[in-house]
Amino acid sequence: MTLPSIVPGRTKLGWIGTGVMGKSMCAHLMRTGFAMTIYNRSHAKTQELVGLGAKLASTPAEVAQQSDVVFVMVGFPHDVRQVIMGEDGVLTKLRSQGIVVDMTTSSPQLAQDIFRAAKAKNCHSLDAPVSGGDIGAKEARLSIMVGGEREPFEALKPCWEAMGKTVQFQGAAGSGQHTKMVNQILIANNMVGLCEAMLYAYRSGLDPVEVLKSVSSGAAGSWSLSNLAPRVLNNDFAPGFYVEHFVKDMGIALEEARRMNLALPGLALAHQLYVALCAQGMSRLGTQALIQALATLSGFDWRNRT
Repeated sequence: MTLPSIVPGRTKLGWIGTGVMGKSMCAHLMRTGFAMTIYNRSHAKTQELVGLGAKLASTPAEVAQQSDVVFVMVGFPHDVRQVIMGEDGVLTKLRSQGIVVDMTTSSPQLAQDIFRAAKAKNCHSLDAPVSGGDIGAKEARLSIMVGGEREPFEALKPCWEAMGKTVQFQGAAGSGQHTKMVNQILIANNMVGLCEAMLYAYRSGLDPVEVLKSVSSGAAGSWSLSNLAPRVLNNDFAPGFYVEHFVKDMGIALEEARRMNLALPGLALAHQLYVALCAQGMSRLGTQALIQALATLSGFDWRNRT
């Protein structure tokens, strides 16, 4: 059966999870003209969207009951499973030919479970994690990596265009999540290098701000260097992406690597360094706070450097 067209002003959308990134992504869809029903465990985080015209639901099932397409952007795989396949989950009320899109960074195996559960309900599912952090979400410049079936992916083109700059269909269910694991492996090792480089610049007596001007435009340049290194130098550790969520992502990647009999020692090291950061009580800071754990290993507090 051919999916109905996804049209702003006619298609009803639902959004579950209005946190740091989800709130901005949902707002972009609303500004495009889509009617929106939302749910979040903390109602305080929904007020801005309600002010823009979103309707607040009391359960994920209620969101699904009022929507043609439901987007999910929550914290952890167990949250995803609960809001989509739980007792009051999306799939209990999503109409036939409805689409559920999980934009959480989650398990590829869970994405396949959701795909099968949706098929059993005559519905569609896509796993569509994103990269770009809070900045990318606010500016609609996200990279969106999609797994599932091509027909619902193509149908959602107006939605992808409202939220992201780079949208790639990666293949069967779980492929979006596998692609996001590739992304996180790259970032994990990059963040270790970024923080070590800033520590080296500081301890060698250089002005890290001037150093950053030289290296960010050369062969060492990266998104993290351009966007997160300035925050490191300004002692700005506000979360564009939480440390605890990054630890979760790296854990998923390591689990998948073990399943595929892959050795990823760089990722394992980065994972342990971020676990140490959590042990220091910084799990709710941004990933750039890794500089704190590495500075502690060298015997000083980065925030109180002179």
